[in-house]
Amino acid sequence: MPASYEFSGSTALVTGAAGDIGRAVARRLAATGANIVITDLASAGEGLEQTRAACSVIARDAVLAVAADVTDPASVEACFGAALERFGAPDLVFNNAGVQGELLPLQDYPVEDFPFVMSVNVFGIFNVLRESARRMRDAGVAGAIVNSASMAGVEGAANMPAYSASKGAVMSLTRSASKDFAPLGIRVNAISPAFIGEGLMWDRQVTRQAKAGTQYYSDDPEIVAQEMINAVPLRRTGTLDEVASAVLWLLSDESSYVSGHNIIVSGGI
Repeated sequence: MPASYEFSGSTALVTGAAGDIGRAVARRLAATGANIVITDLASAGEGLEQTRAACSVIARDAVLAVAADVTDPASVEACFGAALERFGAPDLVFNNAGVQGELLPLQDYPVEDFPFVMSVNVFGIFNVLRESARRMRDAGVAGAIVNSASMAGVEGAANMPAYSASKGAVMSLTRSASKDFAPLGIRVNAISPAFIGEGLMWDRQVTRQAKAGTQYYSDDPEIVAQEMINAVPLRRTGTLDEVASAVLWLLSDESSYVSGHNIIVSGGI
């Protein structure tokens, strides 16, 4: 049974909310009594609506969906403005929007994909961090932010040079922001999931690692999936709810003296 938290009176913002992890966290937050603001690209409208509907079953009218592009500072500002107008400044933020990019060895990696991944995964995280702190400061409220990093950023992942580099940068941004935001009473942490299934990102990673044609994985997706699981000491993938549990703990007062840390959710890797 997942732990329950009480966030009544808070406003929680989830970016990348059309994806599997964003939806799992948004649903858990909807059960805490917080007002929920979910956002993703306009092109992800169908997935964002699925998340809104799932949250509304729990939180009824306390859910706002806003289309926004985290790589555009003006779009991020408008998203926070909409949240402020409806509920008040977000004081709980899951800074989750990101892309995986291509899965190919660095020597074959498409040059144009690298800046795209860095823009979403690093500049996007920066934009949301910046706007979160400014809004909390102006509203005179303390809060907590959780950034989405990855085990790929902790150890480096074969065939994922852009993604690994971007998530390493997220961890550095987390540590830096935790120091800058401390005088404002804002805690900043990150999570680094490893192999989390089931879902689109897991399926995509298994399929594309099989196609990458390197020594690290088989060319058969079913075998790749088992190879990944065999690399985990607990011998299974993590669940979306296990990731959500780590995020909610970091957003809650249960972790009130934890800031500037990266929590690894990896089954022992």
